[in-house]
Amino acid sequence: MRGKIGIVVGLAAGYVLGSRAGRERYEQIKSSFLKMWNTPPVQKQVDKAKELGTSAALALPSALWDGAVKVTKAAGKGSTPGQKLDSAIKAGKASADDVARGAEKSVAEVKKAADKAVAEAKKATDD
Repeated sequence: MRGKIGIVVGLAAGYVLGSRAGRERYEQIKSSFLKMWNTPPVQKQVDKAKELGTSAALALPSALWDGAVKVTKAAGKGSTPGQKLDSAIKAGKASADDVARGAEKSVAEVKKAADKAVAEAKKATDD
C-alpha cells in the first residue's frame, strides 16, 4: 500500500511540476531561492561552514594517528599478554572517545554556522 501511495504522490508531483503553471511556479521559487542564496550574509555563513568542515576533516586523521600511537604504546606495557591486551583496549577506547568528542564538536560548530546562515537568510528576505 505504501508503494502505491508513493507512486501516486510522485506522479502528482511530476504532473504539477511538469505542467505550465507548475513550471512557472517552480521557476519563481528557484529564482527566489537563488536570490536569497547569493546574498552576502548567507555566503559568509556558507564559507564559514565550509571552513569548519575542512578543518574538522583535516583534524580527523591526526586524531586517528594519535590514537593508534597510544594503542601501540599501551600494547607494549604490562608483563603478560593479557595485561598488554587490556592496556591496548583501554587506550583504544579512550582514543575512540577523543575522536568522537572531536567529531561532535565539529558537527555542533557546523550546525551553529548553518543555523546562523538560515537566520541571516530569513532576515535578508524579510528586508
